[in-house]
Amino acid sequence: HAVSRASPNLAFVPACLPPDPVDVEELQHFVSNSKRLFIMTGAGISTESGIPDYRSEGVGLYARTDRRPIQYAEFVRSASARQRYWARNFVGWPQFSSHQPNRAHLVLRDWEKLGKLHWLVTQNVDALHTKAGSQRMTELHGCTHRVFCLGCGDQILRSELQEHFEALNPTWKAEAFGVAPDGDVFLTDEQVCNFQVPACRKCGGILKPDVTFFGDTVSREKVDFVHQRLAESDSMLVAGSSMQVYSGYRFALAAREKQMPIAILNIGPTRLDHFASLKLNSRCGELLPLIV
Repeated sequence: HAVSRASPNLAFVPACLPPDPVDVEELQHFVSNSKRLFIMTGAGISTESGIPDYRSEGVGLYARTDRRPIQYAEFVRSASARQRYWARNFVGWPQFSSHQPNRAHLVLRDWEKLGKLHWLVTQNVDALHTKAGSQRMTELHGCTHRVFCLGCGDQILRSELQEHFEALNPTWKAEAFGVAPDGDVFLTDEQVCNFQVPACRKCGGILKPDVTFFGDTVSREKVDFVHQRLAESDSMLVAGSSMQVYSGYRFALAAREKQMPIAILNIGPTRLDHFASLKLNSRCGELLPLIV
C-alpha cells in the first residue's frame, strides 16, 4: 500500500519492538495522573524525522563514524576551525533545515494546547518543536536556526546567513558526504580552504550558531528558569534521550530530589533507569500518539 508522506524515516531509529499494550496502559496512567507534566526531549524524538542522533547503538553518528562535534574552545580560538565548520554547515543547511516534525512533536504540541503539558525542555537544536507549534518551551542547547555575534551579540537568522554565504562564495561547490545531527557534513580540506566566511555586519566580530557547543555551558539564567518550571511541575517525562549529557541530566536529579515520578520513553538504556518509576523501550512517534 502507498506510504503516506508523514510516514517516519526509520534509517536512524534503533530497532525496537512495537509498544506493548501494558506499556501503553502504564504510560497512559502516568500521564493521566499528572496535572503539570514537565517533559524533556532529546535526539531520539527527532530520529523519526530523519535526523541521526549521536549515541544510538548501530545507527548513531558515534557508532557509524569516528567524527565528533566541534568543541566550543576550538571554534572560538581557530579561524580555520570556523571556516571548516561553516563550510560544512553551509552544505548541510538546505537538507537539515528542511526536516519536518513527526507525530511525536505534534502530540506534544497538542498536549500543550490541552493544558496537559506544563513545560517542555528540549536538548535538540533542530527547531522541530517550534515548527510543530510548541510554545511553552525552552531550547536548552539553543537552535541552529539562529546565529549571533560573539562580539556584539547581534542576532540574525541562519537562513539569512545562508544568503551571505552564497554571495561570498558564488563559484564554490562541494558535494556532501552524509549529514550529522547538528547539520554538519563531511568535506575534505581542499574543499574547505577556499570557503569565505562573513563577519558580523555590525561590528566585524565572529558569527556563531546560537547553540551550546560541546565544552560550552548553558547560561545560568536559562538553567535557573528551567529549574523554576520544574519546581511548578508534578511529574517528569523524558522522551528520546539517554540523558548522558549533564546539562539535561541535572534536571532529572532535581526531579528525583523532589521525589517526582519520572517516566522514560527511550530505545536503549538511560542514565535514569535505576530511579525512574517507568521505563519504556519504544519509538516516541509510535507510543506517544496512543496516549489520550
